[in-house]
Amino acid sequence: MKDIATASRTKEILDKHGVKFKKSLGQNFLVDANVIHKVLDKAEVDEGTAVIEVGPGIGSLTEQIAKRAGKVVAYEIDQRLIPVLNDTLAPYTNVAVINEDILEADIGGMIEEEFSDFKEIVVIANLPYYITTPILMNFLMQKLPIDRYYVMMQKEVGERISAKPNTKAYGSLSIAIDYYTDAKTVQSVPKSVFMPAPNVDSIIVEMRARKVPKVSVKDEEVFFKLTKGAFVQRRKTILNNYLILFEDGKKLKGEISALLNAAGIDPVRRGESLTIEDFAAIYHKLGDFPTLKFE
Repeated sequence: MKDIATASRTKEILDKHGVKFKKSLGQNFLVDANVIHKVLDKAEVDEGTAVIEVGPGIGSLTEQIAKRAGKVVAYEIDQRLIPVLNDTLAPYTNVAVINEDILEADIGGMIEEEFSDFKEIVVIANLPYYITTPILMNFLMQKLPIDRYYVMMQKEVGERISAKPNTKAYGSLSIAIDYYTDAKTVQSVPKSVFMPAPNVDSIIVEMRARKVPKVSVKDEEVFFKLTKGAFVQRRKTILNNYLILFEDGKKLKGEISALLNAAGIDPVRRGESLTIEDFAAIYHKLGDFPTLKFE
């Protein structure tokens, strides 16, 4: 049977089931199997791999994963697409489709139940731009036993995820991803390989989970608040941003400045110039400062 990931087959399937694209869910279906094969080659998926897919759509990516992986569990939020997936993926006995919002799903429980016999777990997804960050952080902050991620996303978001200090794209998201994973861009994806074509190009980002976080902090919530706070107004210095971040910060300007200096950070530096190690040093000086409270 012809691959799902072609324009003609995709149109045929959608017409058969009377389904239209839902803009509110950012639905753009892959219609180029060559792109999918390149992703799976880089992801090193084989029979010993269990795959979690987010947003399978009509199954264009799922089908190709199923041909290589030991098992695939795909989470689809759109109820309309469940009968479509039951139809298109019927030939593949190693696929399970769950009609659930990935942000509310018990992923850990699913992994224990479905993936106990596999050597590795990989997340592969084509994510809509408006929810890429919440989905990724939901996975990472749960500290699930996932080895790596191969995620297709809007180019701008992907560049932020893999950005390095002193670049325009670098920010708190870059630091959060770097804390949990080693991330890099592996492939550009033109908008022409999707139906309907989105307004922007996409990229595929590889994220390999770290065995331990890149820096050591006791309270991750405080650490991430300190990183986010440094980028609230990108053109402001870290000191000026922190005067806003902390309650009564302006009254305690001298103390905050002294603590930044004690951390080895010049208070006039901007957040984009600071490495994750710099933020860890800031955390160890400012994170436990008792007179400062987060608003």
